[in-house]
Amino acid sequence: MSVQHVKIVKNVLAGNDQTAERNRARFNAAGVLAVNVIAAPGAGKTSLIVKTMAALGARARVGVIEGDIAGSIDTEKVLAAGACDAVQINTGGNCHLEAGMVQRALDDLDLDRLDIVFVENVGNLVCPTHWALGEQLKLCLPSTAEGHDKPIKYPEIFAVSDVIVLNKIDLSELVDFDRDFFYKAVRALNSHAPIFEISCRTGAGLSAWADWLLNQHPHLDTKTERLHHLSGAPGM
Repeated sequence: MSVQHVKIVKNVLAGNDQTAERNRARFNAAGVLAVNVIAAPGAGKTSLIVKTMAALGARARVGVIEGDIAGSIDTEKVLAAGACDAVQINTGGNCHLEAGMVQRALDDLDLDRLDIVFVENVGNLVCPTHWALGEQLKLCLPSTAEGHDKPIKYPEIFAVSDVIVLNKIDLSELVDFDRDFFYKAVRALNSHAPIFEISCRTGAGLSAWADWLLNQHPHLDTKTERLHHLSGAPGM
């Protein structure tokens, strides 16, 4: 009797990717720019969202999907800071969000009344990288306090990100952050993603970042005019 070994290769993420495509279609149909915010714990994900909303002002309506293992502290923060709507996802131990989680969260968001949705992923630079959520932009948020070697230690997230926002730039000298090393390491992995240096504490760089983000939303002016027409409100 002969024994045959059959190798079965299956993309375990295929189902997730299909759901992510459906999420992206919902975002696109509603004219919403979705941003997947990926960072290590403590890098400043929620602070970036809050400060970005302040920098955007009345130019965009922002919703937030908050991903955490437990708790709703960050959801409360973004709502208090002026988010138009927010939905909490608690993973119960899962180290990343999945497209199905976001799909269910979208049922609780009125996308027609939003322009930008930030999806704050669970704090982690590894697991979230592999799970598409339906976003149009994947944002990597390192901070100077974490060290300049993060692109070397976590290359994949830097390689696949559409934009990189370096937070806590005001601490760079205090923590001996080597900017040249960081930029060379990033550019060896990703030659195209813009890099914004910001400080959520001092506000440095936030205006330029917010302006760039608005420019990634090609239909914002048209959508804003349509919403004002439907509501009978005067134009901005």
